[in-house]
Parts: sequence; C-alpha cells; structure tokens
Amino acid sequence: MLRDVDPERLHEALETALHVRRWVEDVEREAPFDTLDELLIAASNAATPLSPEEVDEAVAAHPRIGERPTGDDAASEFSRREQAVAASGTPELDRRLAEGNRRYEERFGRVFIIAAAGRTREAIVKELERRLELDDDTELRTVADQLREIALMRLRSTFAEYAS
Repeated sequence: MLRDVDPERLHEALETALHVRRWVEDVEREAPFDTLDELLIAASNAATPLSPEEVDEAVAAHPRIGERPTGDDAASEFSRREQAVAASGTPELDRRLAEGNRRYEERFGRVFIIAAAGRTREAIVKELERRLELDDDTELRTVADQLREIALMRLRSTFAEYAS
C-alpha cells in the first residue's frame, strides 16, 4: 500500500515532481495515501492554482527544452527521459526550437515549459510557436497546467507499483 511509503521517500518524490515548497507541504499534509489515485488527486488539487511566484519557483528547477540536463539527481533523470523523443530532429527543427526558446525567454522571462514526454520535436516546436502568440495571463495559466501535468506524470512513474 502507498500508505507504507516512507515519508522521506514521499517528500523527495514530491520535490522532484514539482519544486514548489507550498505544494509539497500541502500534499504531505494529506498523507498517508492508500492508493496512487488518492495521491494524484491531492497533488492535482494542491497545484490548482499555482501562483505566479510558484510557477517561477517550479520553472527554475527545469532545464531548457532541447538541452540535455547535466545533473545526476532524480529531477535531471526525469527531464532526460521526458525529453528523449524531443531530442531527435532535423537541423531545421533544431534551429526553430533554439530560436523559439530565445524568443520565448525574451517575451515571458522564463524558459519554455511543456510536458515533453511522448511528444515529437516537431509537436514541441509547433506548440512553442503557438504559445508565443498567447497573452501573458493565458501563457502563465498554460505553464501552470504543464507543470501540474509533469508533476502528475512523475508521481505516476515514481509510484507505479502502487497503481491499481
């Protein structure tokens, strides 16, 4: 049962899933969880909404899309796996991604965040280009949604043995 997971393991998994102190504390307050579904519901609820400051806190822990994370921590390993498919592309897609990242960072003041797992590089580039056209408030909500999606995917992966 997920209830038997060591609190320290849960804490580390939460920090890796979404690096937002308030969110980690809110989810931990709901523990212990009998099922993975209970954990995912608590995690989703605690991340809805994320404040602009919390989005910035979380984004700071993410590498730029298309760049290989260099750390050996759990978050870096997740990023490497999540971006694995996105790492292959043509020189034209590479150029568009680099240019899009530059424009995005200039426009929004943070790195572009997308739940990259299972997406092709082409799909990521198209989404980046689409999101460059969004207004600031809509993009902030989109980033928060993507961070929540990434967190839930990471928790599903970390605690897969508890899935029913």
